[in-house]
Amino acid sequence: MFDTAKLRELAEHLAGGRIPVEDFLRRAASLGIADVGEAQVDLDRARRCGFPEVVYGEGKTVEALEKIFAALIDGGADAFATRVSAEKAEALLRRFPQARYNPTARTLRVPCASAAEESAARGIVAVVTAGTSDLPVAEEARETALWTGAEVRFVQDVGVAGPHRLRANLHLLQDADAVVVVAGMEGALPSVIGGFTACPVIGVPTSVGYGANFGGVSALLSMLNSCAANVVVVNIDAGFKGGYVAGLIAKNAARRRQQEREGSAS
Repeated sequence: MFDTAKLRELAEHLAGGRIPVEDFLRRAASLGIADVGEAQVDLDRARRCGFPEVVYGEGKTVEALEKIFAALIDGGADAFATRVSAEKAEALLRRFPQARYNPTARTLRVPCASAAEESAARGIVAVVTAGTSDLPVAEEARETALWTGAEVRFVQDVGVAGPHRLRANLHLLQDADAVVVVAGMEGALPSVIGGFTACPVIGVPTSVGYGANFGGVSALLSMLNSCAANVVVVNIDAGFKGGYVAGLIAKNAARRRQQEREGSAS
């Protein structure tokens, strides 16, 4: 996290004439950054953006991931990485035995003891899949939303080919702060759910489907053309992005509710 004490100390040194302005500017700019060689880890992101930096695991070595995780944990954040292969996870679990790896989602989370103290739920996120084949992307969304601190409800295999399955689970969606809908094929499910809920519906198109699905482009275009006004769309197979945005919406909604309760009590 951003170290205000160090910034105050630098300011006092500047005011006392112990360091020049150029030195103050250079050192102040480096606060909140951990230089681990392979990466410049952003330790100030939670203050600016609501949640700490998330690590994209593909293309990074185990050694680089270890350094980045250590920097995040030292900075007081739960380290969270997406697209981590089973082979990398096996090595990382030896270095961080407290970590949790989800092989379906390919996510790895290393909890930080100080971050764990914030136990209050940050709103409600529902994650819904159209079909079982969409599960890897949906699990990525679910793990991401859990990392944001949200209460997560998971509804599987309720695609439009069997609409009665969705109706049986609507009670799990109607008080959610945000719903993430993961669907391939024709990508119709977000529009249907949008017609039943009074919250943002985040469509996540997947590359699941036959040839005319065009690797998820067909589902993407269907979701973008949704008639339901509360549907927004992220990239193909971007479970992380859907879960992150939903977690941010839920966090802000929970904060507003808390402020309203405190206002009513005073």
